[in-house]
Amino acid sequence: MANFLFVLRHNDNEKATRCFQFAKIAHSKGHKVNMFLIDSGVDWAMKGQDGSIKTDTGDCPNDYLPYLIEQEVETGVCTPCAKNRNLDEANFHPNMLLDGGPHLIDMAAEAKVFNF
Repeated sequence: MANFLFVLRHNDNEKATRCFQFAKIAHSKGHKVNMFLIDSGVDWAMKGQDGSIKTDTGDCPNDYLPYLIEQEVETGVCTPCAKNRNLDEANFHPNMLLDGGPHLIDMAAEAKVFNF
């Protein structure tokens, strides 16, 4: 099976929906999946983020994100991006942890990378 890394860098409903959708598909097919949230994408680490807004295709982040959380898909959250937005790791989803650029680069070196 392949190794995939999905990087979300926008607090954008459509981009988050696609990122989480493809991560779910890859994981459900048995591939190794990691996610990494950077820039304003770190907002998606927070519990309570509104993931119910539908895209033009009728789906939304809440259609996919709960699966990724339940399956404990490892998700790194850029430490400086989160700290500069005053995001508290205690309020992150349980599969999401503060992480840094060096680990992102190590994961990217061994994975097919999708950027959203």
